[in-house]
Amino acid sequence: MDITRNRPESVRGPAEHFTGTVWLDQIAAPAAPSRLRMFSVHFAPGARTAWHSHPHGQVLHVTEGQGLVQREGGPVEEIRAGDTVWIEPGEKHWHGAAPRTFMTHLAAVEAAEDGTTVDWAELVDDTVHPAA
Repeated sequence: MDITRNRPESVRGPAEHFTGTVWLDQIAAPAAPSRLRMFSVHFAPGARTAWHSHPHGQVLHVTEGQGLVQREGGPVEEIRAGDTVWIEPGEKHWHGAAPRTFMTHLAAVEAAEDGTTVDWAELVDDTVHPAA
């Protein structure tokens, strides 16, 4: 059994990929041959990701609060603590906190063979999801 107790410090989500205050904590990044990457992501009210996709898809599991997720071309969907969302490989989407509440989710992805886990695109327009 491998128990990780010394994780890297919390990292602030960079402004080119996030709107508002977002903190990321790496939960798991096992050595090869595993390509699993897991993060706990903490969003302040109204904070969100930019549009992005993942080469092998993504699982989001909301651990606290309320949030929003939108797939390109689809409606904005509400998510709340206990919900689990599957994002298809290559599916362009964004996710973040609802306008008046914090939201934390676990995010699990599989890295591509070159180590890539995410392909970032443009920031989400405030008309789609107004910041708090």
